[in-house]
Amino acid sequence: MLTRRKLGRQGLEVSSLGLGCMGMTHSYGTRDDAESIATIHRAIDLGCTLFDTAEVYGPYTNEELLGQALEGRRDRAQIATKFGFVIGKGPFGGTDSRPRHIRDVVEASLKRLRTDRIDLLYQHRVDPGTPVEDVAGTVGDLIREGKVLYFGLSEAGCDTIRRAHAVQPVSALQSEYSLWERNLDQDILPLLAELGIGLVPFSPLGRGFLTGQAKRAEDYPDSDYRSKNDPRLQGANFDANMRLAGFVRDVAQGYGATPGQVALAWLLQRRPDIVPIPGTKRRKYLEENLAADALTLSAADVERLDGALDTFQVAGARYGESGLAMVDR
Repeated sequence: MLTRRKLGRQGLEVSSLGLGCMGMTHSYGTRDDAESIATIHRAIDLGCTLFDTAEVYGPYTNEELLGQALEGRRDRAQIATKFGFVIGKGPFGGTDSRPRHIRDVVEASLKRLRTDRIDLLYQHRVDPGTPVEDVAGTVGDLIREGKVLYFGLSEAGCDTIRRAHAVQPVSALQSEYSLWERNLDQDILPLLAELGIGLVPFSPLGRGFLTGQAKRAEDYPDSDYRSKNDPRLQGANFDANMRLAGFVRDVAQGYGATPGQVALAWLLQRRPDIVPIPGTKRRKYLEENLAADALTLSAADVERLDGALDTFQVAGARYGESGLAMVDR
């Protein structure tokens, strides 16, 4: 069974690794609902409690699938979902975190998820048109009403985090963070430590790249997000980045582990309040990922991995221009 970790100072305690459900209905190839549901059930059996979804995944179908899968198992799971995108205008079609909209999204999400509460509610992206104090205040009201238990932010910058936290304590920040994406190191991680906010890294395996199994962007079908939207997998960037994947593979061989397990173990050893959410829709990869909880890296190997980007510079941005424009820093 997985160990447990605390996110924030408000009482949220979850499994050390969560399950990112997005790819079950969104962004990464074709759906296989039967296997996805079996994967969610297997995750629960292995002690995984945190399941991450959002209204925009699908849209809507991801929450529906998770709600179906958790029938009869709801009390063994903690659901994290998100509000804040304009639905129907593409993957980066704009933001809407007006208080009325937040309430409408929560009511709709509760129905799709077949539940009476959302354990962790994130603002999916910062909305420049709505003061974050209004956002935090609205979520605080929902917490007092019992419809939401804890508040989170996603891809927020330092100023936004401080302002939101002053109104309604933030339990978790969800942002991309991994061995090859270290954009939080300088400013965000120290702030989270200061305020007592946990970190939930998405794409902790670099959208598959750190497993050593990623393909070139052009080799993915058009239905896969990576085919057009991840510059790190395109052209010469792919070749340059394979050197880092090879380095992680070499470290993994010394433990009889997979590269993905090493990448996750590295995250777990950085701080006790980091809870990665690797995504998969297959039981095989779920079991492999969750086994990282039992892997302890030596201090020497942690140091080697810490310094990997000094040797292996990552080529390419993590989003295209429209995606990067929505990151609050």
